[in-house]
Amino acid sequence: MSLWSRKYRKLNESDDAAFRIKSYFCPQSFFLSDFTLVFSSMVELRMAEKSDLKEVLKLIQDLATYERAPDEVTVTLREMEEDGFGPNPMFSIVLAEEEGNVLGMAFYYPRYSTWKGKCMYLEDFIVTEASRGKGVGKKLFDFVVEESKKFGAKRLEWQVLDWNEPALSFYRSRGAILDGEWIKGKMTEEMILNYGK
Repeated sequence: MSLWSRKYRKLNESDDAAFRIKSYFCPQSFFLSDFTLVFSSMVELRMAEKSDLKEVLKLIQDLATYERAPDEVTVTLREMEEDGFGPNPMFSIVLAEEEGNVLGMAFYYPRYSTWKGKCMYLEDFIVTEASRGKGVGKKLFDFVVEESKKFGAKRLEWQVLDWNEPALSFYRSRGAILDGEWIKGKMTEEMILNYGK
C-alpha cells in the first residue's frame, strides 16, 4: 500500500525555504528496478517516527547553517510533532541509517499543480558531511521518486541554491531539469498577520 493512501488524510501546500532555482522532473520517466529498503552497503532506509524528530530538527538546522541562514529555522519540535504525527499529517520523512546512526534524510509531501495535477515536493534532502560520496543521497532520492510514482505524481519538485554546485551536479546526474526562469515569491508570518493593516 502506498505511503500516501496509508498515511495522508489532508494535504496542505507549503514552500517556506529561501531557495532560488526551481527544479523538477516527471517521475514517470525515471525507472527503478528491484527497489528495496535494505541495501548491500548496510545502509537502511526507514520512515521516521515521532521519536526521531529531535534528530531530524538537528539535520534541518545543520542544513540551514550550510545554506547561510541559521536563524531562519523557527519551527519547534512540538510543532513538528503535531504537524507530522497528529490526526492530519502534513509531511513524511525517510531516514538513511547505518548501524543505528542517521546518515541523512528526505522530507517530502504532496502538493497540487493547476497545470499538472498531483505532484510531490521534496522540501529538504540532507546527507551528513561524513556520509557524502557514498551513495546515500542516491538511495534517499530514489526512494522519494518511487513514492512519487506510487502516489501518481505528475511531477516531483524541489529547490536548490544557485551556488550549491555539489547539489546541482547531483540533480543533473539524475536527469533533472534545473529551471532558473521562475522568481520565488513569499510572505513571512509577520507579513501575513499585518497584511492590509
